[in-house]
Amino acid sequence: MPTSRNRVPAVLFLACALLLGCAGPARAESPRALWRESPDASPAPELQRFNNLLADLAERLKPGLVHVRVRRATASQSDADGEGPATPRRSTGSGFIVDASGLVVTNAHVVEGADSIQVKLADGRRFAGRVVGSDERVDLALVRIDGAQDLSVLPLGDSNRLRVGEFVLALGHPFGLEQTVSFGIVSRKGAPLSVAAPGFDFIQTDAAVNPGNSGGPLVNMAGQVVGVNSMAARNGSIGFAIPSNLVKFLLPQLATKGKVEWGWLGVSIAEVTDEDAARLKLPEARGVLVRGVMSGEPAEQGGVRPDDVIVAIDGTSLQTPRDLQRLVSSTPVGRRVRVSLVRDGQPAEVEVTIGPYKGNGRRTAPHPVPSRPDAPK
Repeated sequence: MPTSRNRVPAVLFLACALLLGCAGPARAESPRALWRESPDASPAPELQRFNNLLADLAERLKPGLVHVRVRRATASQSDADGEGPATPRRSTGSGFIVDASGLVVTNAHVVEGADSIQVKLADGRRFAGRVVGSDERVDLALVRIDGAQDLSVLPLGDSNRLRVGEFVLALGHPFGLEQTVSFGIVSRKGAPLSVAAPGFDFIQTDAAVNPGNSGGPLVNMAGQVVGVNSMAARNGSIGFAIPSNLVKFLLPQLATKGKVEWGWLGVSIAEVTDEDAARLKLPEARGVLVRGVMSGEPAEQGGVRPDDVIVAIDGTSLQTPRDLQRLVSSTPVGRRVRVSLVRDGQPAEVEVTIGPYKGNGRRTAPHPVPSRPDAPK
């Protein structure tokens, strides 16, 4: 029978084993940290103020941003004659509230051919929309939502005051993602993107403009809409926006007539080169050369001839063909204007009644492309 003296080493051995067993798992549950916590730090005061400005501005603007959802019915692909059952196709774009009565600005290509339009507000409310007016030359549309109250309106600023290098925010719903904001600068003013766009220039920005951003606002640091996002380069690296001052010019016609009546002369034009100036006995290479006059159009009826050089309309001097396009297209149809020109080296003047533009109104932009609504859902 074991004595108490023999039990002492056994008891000590068991106690040590228990202590070691308890210590082992404790070390396993406390692995070395895989990261390092940083002490609280604040950026430089100037950066902190700018950061707060951007965050506050984005928060203030978002209630005026809307998500435009469009449904189009397309013929079944299985029916070669197009007589099969219609298959709905859905796409999305962006827009913003421009008037508290329920008027929403977006792009024409967003709502083109829509069978139904749903406008979703930032607070989640949804309303049926209907197109009030649309112009495909500039790619602008006006949509009305009925029955909506307490709408947040985004104000239109003066796009002529924009400077290259200014900060801007582009708001929208790219790829169907809601309420997004991207930040950039005005990269360029005066970007002529389209042959069909009547002499007006676009704003170029490096703020991200992707599919689904179409119709969303481009906003300056004062919270004013200075452009309507419309186009993006194919790789999305640069975007283009319709200037707000052009939007102001178009909205009254879209609201009252449902379309824009563009002025028209009916001439083919070109810049005046040094060779043209010498051939036509001009004192300098200035003005707009008339290459051709279309039969039966306002210019011919008013007495404009090929090789005339137009230097002014109603006293407004013209330097380039785009000056002429911009001035004529924005002149009301039916107005009689004085056309100052140089003919055979001598000053002359004729009167022309501005006619309506009869083209198909579609833009042509071989490189930049509209930031189309995202894929069907």
